[in-house]
Amino acid sequence: MLQIFIITFPFFALVLCGYLAARRRMLPLEAIPGLNGFVLFFALPCMLYRFGASTPIAQLLDVGVFATWLLCALVTVGFTVAVSLNSRIGWNDAAFGALVAAFPNSGFMGVPLLVALLGTQAAGPAILTMVVDMIVTTSLCIALSRLDGADTHGAAKALKNALKGVLTNPMPWSILLGALVSVLGWTPPKPVAQTIGLLADAASPVALFTIGAVLARSQMLAAAGHAKAPLLRDYVPVALFKLFLHPLLVLLVGVGLISAGVALSRFALTVMVLTAALPSASNVSLLAERFGADNGRIARIILVSTSAAFVTFSLAVSLML
Repeated sequence: MLQIFIITFPFFALVLCGYLAARRRMLPLEAIPGLNGFVLFFALPCMLYRFGASTPIAQLLDVGVFATWLLCALVTVGFTVAVSLNSRIGWNDAAFGALVAAFPNSGFMGVPLLVALLGTQAAGPAILTMVVDMIVTTSLCIALSRLDGADTHGAAKALKNALKGVLTNPMPWSILLGALVSVLGWTPPKPVAQTIGLLADAASPVALFTIGAVLARSQMLAAAGHAKAPLLRDYVPVALFKLFLHPLLVLLVGVGLISAGVALSRFALTVMVLTAALPSASNVSLLAERFGADNGRIARIILVSTSAAFVTFSLAVSLML
């Protein structure tokens, strides 16, 4: 548990800093979208580009890991959307809720934690799961989020909005560009590489700081009567889906595929199960803000899953190792 605490402490500390900054008005609420834009369009794409460029292409071509993770992500997204849609939660909020249920915090927490637990060979499967989530799962959920109003404006308009949302998401393009650079063996000029590195290093801290500010903003607006605080039943179950349903599904699907003769190693399956047992990815909050979803709800799911993961992830490790 000490290792998990060491990894997760900066997460909570940065979220708390953002929360206090917004509550004490050191950070104007009007500045939060600006922070979000910086991370989403500058820092995060550079971080993902660096991931793609530094990952050997062979690690991104493990069909067994890819198929297992993708299938589980699709099932998790479909299930979460189905149980979330109601009079309070439309397609936009349901889609981003599904994304935090299927997308673990593999970049900021997962890779360093799993490498510490399992060794450097755990990095490959963990990074591949992140590639799937960045390119496929995220794009799918953005497309689903654009379906609000389909009954009013027609299916063609909804499809156009879905396609536009997917194409304007910078995350998959960044990681694909990095993978292309890895294949070609090209290295950018040193000043460019240093600029990319500086922006990439800023992604995680600013994203976590922004989540704290979003939580504070949600509470402040609710207290002022300008917005309603999310109900517990609208976000706690999604956090539980992330911590329990997702890793269990990965385990069952992985065991089934291995039994069916799919080329998937037991070690890779262990890495995937533990990756799925991680809390929700913090970058989903940035996308929710960008696409107008209830980011107070998304931030709460991330915070609840991260808080509970201190216990649940330790339990998963004890069961899998």
